[in-house]
Amino acid sequence: MTAPPIVRFAPSPTGRLHVGNVRTALFNWLFARRRGGTFVLRLDDTDRERSTEAFAQGIQDDLHWLGLNWDRLERQSARFDAYDAARGRLIAAGRLYPCYETPEELEFRRKRLLAQGKPPIYDRAALRLSDADRTRLEAEGRKPHWRFRLEPGDVSWNDLARGPQHIDESSQSDPVLIRADGSYLYTLPSVVDDIEFRVTHVIRGEDHVTNTGTQIQLFQALGAEPPAFAHLPLLVGADGRSLSKRLGSLSLADLRQEGIEPLAVSSLLARLGTADPVEPMSSLQPLIDTVDFARVGRAPARFAEDELRTLSQRTVHGLPFDTVRPELDAATAQLGEAFWLAVRGNLARAADAADWGAVVQGPLQPVIEEPGFLADALAALPAEPWDETTWKAWTAALAATSGRKGRALFHPLRLALTAREQGPEMARLLPLIGRSRAAARLRGEAA
Repeated sequence: MTAPPIVRFAPSPTGRLHVGNVRTALFNWLFARRRGGTFVLRLDDTDRERSTEAFAQGIQDDLHWLGLNWDRLERQSARFDAYDAARGRLIAAGRLYPCYETPEELEFRRKRLLAQGKPPIYDRAALRLSDADRTRLEAEGRKPHWRFRLEPGDVSWNDLARGPQHIDESSQSDPVLIRADGSYLYTLPSVVDDIEFRVTHVIRGEDHVTNTGTQIQLFQALGAEPPAFAHLPLLVGADGRSLSKRLGSLSLADLRQEGIEPLAVSSLLARLGTADPVEPMSSLQPLIDTVDFARVGRAPARFAEDELRTLSQRTVHGLPFDTVRPELDAATAQLGEAFWLAVRGNLARAADAADWGAVVQGPLQPVIEEPGFLADALAALPAEPWDETTWKAWTAALAATSGRKGRALFHPLRLALTAREQGPEMARLLPLIGRSRAAARLRGEAA
């Protein structure tokens, strides 16, 4: 029996989440939940200058809003001892070596190789330095950056989203893992964490494919079995540009402020570019049940803000009261399920229910057309108790006595009772308004 998977989402708290990177979180979470696994939130906060606690909290808030709860929270800033230990092991094994070139020297070499029609691969000049050379360079004030020595040859893996993949590491430069100031780049801490947290599957964007060969070698150099990999196509906008290049209104914080439904965000991001239809969801469970990397296409998935807004509106129309209750203000939530079911089909956003709450509860200044007809309507107003059959019985009686039908019958009543030209079914609204308030409005009184 296969053990439950362990996956991780590893954002840097240097900004808020946006739809481009939260898709990675979503696929990791859905995969873990479908298989009874563990979802780790790892905050990659080793960049001490740009990482802030406000951004770290914002990331957690965004995931909570989407309903993507995590099973374990880790911060890389608390794990430098583990990274230092791995650094020592790699140096001892001859896989991590110091380099003293300045950025300007490296750029000169790169341009020279390109001018010669050669690939700009680092020539490992630092490996040819003697102890005396290193002592001299350090005496000059140079501090080394550290590169991981790649083994030549092909590194292959069976990608869960892309199929068989391979990288010829002979065509890659030895990657820098540690900067001259001693700070770690992404690769070493990430691999160390994946090993120690026993991550079984790394699910991420296809922009990381070229890094995978290096990371597999790093796993092996640290004596660990590499995890499985799944590289998903990137999201692009209508203009074809990667969404990672244009954040703006696509941050989750802004979408939340706009009133976009979190379920619409998840439904769209989970289904774009797959063989499954994009459709409104009333919970995350259908997405859990259908997540499958084999159904993800290879082409970039096109994300359109208008499609999200339309899906959000359709999602609102189908949300059960218990699901939407936390989004409603206290006064609107107190109106209960009958109110929500009456108005949800006329809402663009769940928060708009408050407008109809004001219509039901008042006070409201009615719009009076044909006061004579409204006086007759008041006289015929049924006694309570009222239910959804009351409107039909009342208007049928009015039609019989007045000879009115269609708009001539219904429009003056709607204006008096709601002060709106259009809206939810009056059969549902009338019992919520109640007889006392309805009678006052038919008399033209604010109520």
